[in-house]
Amino acid sequence: MYLRIRHATTYRYAEPVVFGPHRLMLRPRDSFDLRVIDTAIAISPPAGLRWMHDAYGNPVAMATFTGTSDTLEIVSELVIQRFGSALPRTRVEPDIESSEISYTAAERAVLQPYLDLATADPDGALDTWLQAFRARLNGGHLLRALAHEIYASLHYAVRFDEGTQHPLDTLRVGAGSCRDYAWLFIELARRLGFAARFVTGYIHERSPEGAGMTSVAGLTHAWADVFIPNDGWVEFDPTNDLVADRQLLRVAVARVPEDASPVAGSYVGPAGAFLGLSVGVAITPADGPG
Repeated sequence: MYLRIRHATTYRYAEPVVFGPHRLMLRPRDSFDLRVIDTAIAISPPAGLRWMHDAYGNPVAMATFTGTSDTLEIVSELVIQRFGSALPRTRVEPDIESSEISYTAAERAVLQPYLDLATADPDGALDTWLQAFRARLNGGHLLRALAHEIYASLHYAVRFDEGTQHPLDTLRVGAGSCRDYAWLFIELARRLGFAARFVTGYIHERSPEGAGMTSVAGLTHAWADVFIPNDGWVEFDPTNDLVADRQLLRVAVARVPEDASPVAGSYVGPAGAFLGLSVGVAITPADGPG
């Protein structure tokens, strides 16, 4: 399917401010399951763009500004082609459900950063939660069950403030946004011995009413990738209880959430100058090339 994605980010200030460099992660990397047909970025006030690949291989545009303004608007427009599921088999390998994940030595050397824990659990609360979760399992795929458990046991809440909750806080309050769901899933999957990474992008509603979707339309989305032997990186979305679903439209991947922020930058201005941020995402069907 061909889709057009318009992603607008607007920052407003009480008076003109000076903008520092901004890091934009708004263009996906082409792969066998997602292809970029067309892309454009419009920025006001005007900015110079320099493209690069970051340490994860994500395409990144570095924006530099001159002059001042009381508004910064960044609009990304994409036309993409999304292909079928990245998980071709309905049955996973038997060793996935064992207590030891069978990564090869070569895989483990590359995957080590995604195996290392990024959050502390001083009282062992996450491990205790995992033990209780595994005790309730009665067959089935461990990771599918983990995503479903988070989906079923937490309350989805849109959060407009920056940052991602600590997994312990998400469990404690029993609620979070998509990025909080994803980060909890990732750190639990790592504690189970899986290599997992954070993914940002968009989700395409399967119907005009968004039936079956927990995520709010018109926003960016976040989920997880887990490296499964013989299947590679497989997408798990605990917010919507999806696995390898082509409705997930990834843009960037990273070890930790802060490395995959769609827009990150700074400004210089008086205290209290920042008034607010608005984000709007529109996804519509598009015609293919030719």
